[in-house]
Amino acid sequence: MKLYNFFRSGTSHRLRIALNLKGLSYEYVAVDLRTEEHLGDAFKALNPQGLVPALVEGDKVLTQSPAIIEWLEERYPGQPLLPSAPDERARVRAMAALVGCDIHPINNRRILEYLRKQLGCDEAAVQAWCATWIEAGFAALEQQLAADKTRGRFCFGDTPGLADVYLVPQVESAHRFKVDMTPYPTIVAIDGACAELDAFSRAAPAAQPDAK
Repeated sequence: MKLYNFFRSGTSHRLRIALNLKGLSYEYVAVDLRTEEHLGDAFKALNPQGLVPALVEGDKVLTQSPAIIEWLEERYPGQPLLPSAPDERARVRAMAALVGCDIHPINNRRILEYLRKQLGCDEAAVQAWCATWIEAGFAALEQQLAADKTRGRFCFGDTPGLADVYLVPQVESAHRFKVDMTPYPTIVAIDGACAELDAFSRAAPAAQPDAK
């Protein structure tokens, strides 16, 4: 498998975690968003949307991290990222979607570039934009997690899964955008538990070959 990704991309980060948790090896192919390599003809021939990540296996090109992670879960069911019971699966998926649908998309690079270049926002305004949506999502997730007295060390139970795959890259972004994490002690604790695991530490942005 080849993973076309960028070290600081949250969607790339979550996919690296998922691959590591499943014990799958892959070839790391860096796509430099800083130089807009993702908008060039070579990468757009792979993914016409011009977004990372893209996962290539044989003649298959998979795009969109939620779809790729679901494919991994179905294709490689060992080391599952989801619990077995349907109601529990729905709960974990909802936590992942809170991050993947309601926080990350409105804070990703192309949105921030639009704020800067088309709307003329300065960096203080961009930081405020990011913080607003991260804080709103984290406040709701913190409440959910703290209320679950059977939770364990991770978002669900004592084994990392899909919700943690989504959460950890968003915490990384929160630090980058200088969000005060003090109001979210449960999220901070889960992030710390994940950081102790090789699958997460190897996936971290700073550990990637294109992190310069």
